[in-house]
Amino acid sequence: MRLMIAALVALTAAQALADEVEDAHHQALRGRDDYWNCLAREYQRDDARSMSAQDFTADIAGACVSERQNFRVSLLDYLTQTFPDAAQGEHLAAANRAIERAQQDIITAFVRHKAAN
Repeated sequence: MRLMIAALVALTAAQALADEVEDAHHQALRGRDDYWNCLAREYQRDDARSMSAQDFTADIAGACVSERQNFRVSLLDYLTQTFPDAAQGEHLAAANRAIERAQQDIITAFVRHKAAN
């Protein structure tokens, strides 16, 4: 009987942990989407069309501060839950790389669009 109760508790705990990881994943995806949408709004601003690539790059680096931080925090939470044994700083480095890639993608799109026109 004790073994059955222990197994039931273990299953319940495992399911709760899986639910927490799934929730963290959804939050990270939502954070990513919010950040991307904010970057897209920056790309579409009327005054962005007259910017140089260098000015747009500087603008993007300082844009969407709240969305960027929310994405970083939610991604860190997800990575920490998914990979709890990772070396200290690995998750922060991964989150920062994801943010850098998002910025670089929007800048690349801007530069290509500018060159095409």
